[in-house]
Amino acid sequence: MSLSQLDESQLEVVQKLRKRVIEVIGRNMDLYGVSDSTGHLYGLLFFSDRPMTLDDMGREMAMSKTSMSTGVRNLLDLHMVNKVWEKGSRKDLYEVEYDWYQTFTDFFVIKWRKAVESNLLILRKSVKEIDKLTADMEESPIRDVLLNDKEKMKESIKYYMWLDRLIDAMEEGTIFDLVPKEE
Repeated sequence: MSLSQLDESQLEVVQKLRKRVIEVIGRNMDLYGVSDSTGHLYGLLFFSDRPMTLDDMGREMAMSKTSMSTGVRNLLDLHMVNKVWEKGSRKDLYEVEYDWYQTFTDFFVIKWRKAVESNLLILRKSVKEIDKLTADMEESPIRDVLLNDKEKMKESIKYYMWLDRLIDAMEEGTIFDLVPKEE
């Protein structure tokens, strides 16, 4: 059913409910590192009954095409919206990704994989450096501090290896064997 089929009072009820949801989506998008306005844009696309162009979004949101473009690019990067093709249209069209489970796992994988890899790289490099420094070092306060730091780093490596396996489970979808999706 299209909004154009509603009378003015019905349209007002729908818009009020949608506005409330869009506002909370906007506020909570900071969890994804996304601004309120980009979150509102996501909410607009969420309730749209058709794919939208940047011009369509700009009119609805009263924002510049540049702001729309930046917001859509952020949402595309996070796999929260998709670019779609429509016969006869020369403009790019966008629609929201409705599989929120996939959106969450994609976001988690994208953000955390990078963090895990860089942290593991630095921790492993630092452990090797401590090994080289302490290899021929006699008992001393600095040796004790370095070896203590090395043990802390080795524990951190264990955590990041676990987090890497969690990321794999999300990427492969096996996380849903442990925490099933709602039916």
